[in-house]
Amino acid sequence: MDWSVYNDSLVRRGEILLDFSVLKGWNREVERMSAGRRGRPFTYPDSLIRLLASIRLLFHLPYRQLEGFTRGLSKYVDGLAAPDYSTLNRRVNRLNLNLDDSLVMSDEPVYIALDSTGVKVHRSGDWIRRRFKVRKGYLKVHIAVNVETRQIVALEVTREPVHDGTRLKGLVEESSKRVDVKGVIGDGAYDSRRNFNLLDEKGIEPIIKVGRNAVKLRWIAESAFSWLKRVFGEYVTAKNLKNMIQEITMKALLYNLFIGMTRIA
Repeated sequence: MDWSVYNDSLVRRGEILLDFSVLKGWNREVERMSAGRRGRPFTYPDSLIRLLASIRLLFHLPYRQLEGFTRGLSKYVDGLAAPDYSTLNRRVNRLNLNLDDSLVMSDEPVYIALDSTGVKVHRSGDWIRRRFKVRKGYLKVHIAVNVETRQIVALEVTREPVHDGTRLKGLVEESSKRVDVKGVIGDGAYDSRRNFNLLDEKGIEPIIKVGRNAVKLRWIAESAFSWLKRVFGEYVTAKNLKNMIQEITMKALLYNLFIGMTRIA
C-alpha cells in the first residue's frame, strides 16, 4: 500500500463537510424539485439536506443543534438561510436514499460477504420492546459487502430475533442489482439446503461454513460494522421504525462514500 496516498485519502474525507458546491445549483435543483408540485414550492434542495444530514450523523447532533449549526454557517455562506429543526427532521427522513449513489461500480464478477449485527435503539428501548415484543431494545442490521471494494452493496433491517439465514435470499437479490455476484461468503448461520439451492440456481458459488482460507474475506463484513459503530455509535436516535431504517441507510451511504474515497485516491 502507498501510505502517503492512503493518508491523503483519509484527510480528504473531511472535505465533504466543507463542500458547498450545492449552493451553485441551488435554484436549478429547487425548480426541478418543485415542478408539478401542488402548494408551496421547496425552499431547500435535497443536496443541502443530505449534506446537513451527514454533518448531523458524523458529529452526533440532535436536530435543534443542527439548526444552530446551520444558523452559524449561514452567516458565512451567501444564500444559505437556516431551516428550523422540524423542517430538517422532516426533510432528512424523506430523503430518497439509494446505495447506488455511493458505490464504486465495476463490471467484474465479485464475491460478497454476509453478516449481521445488533443496533441499540437509543432512548427508545421500551418502544421497540412493545412494538416487536422482544426483551431488549435492539434492531438487527444485515449487510452484504463487496469484498473487492469493501463497500456495502445490500442492507436490510429486521427485528432482533430474525435468523441470519433467512435474509440470504434478499441480500443476494439486492446485491445482484448492483454487482455481478460470483460467490457468497458467510458463516454457519447461512448453512441451509434452501440457501444452497438458491445459490445453485443462480450459478453463485457458496462459501458458507467459512474455512481458514476465507476468514479474511468474511472479516471485511465485520470490519464494516466495526467502522460504522466506531464512527456513529452503537445505536440509532430516530423514534420510529421507518426513520430508524432511514438513519441506518444514511450511515451506510456515508461509509461507502468514505471507503470509496480511500479506494480511488
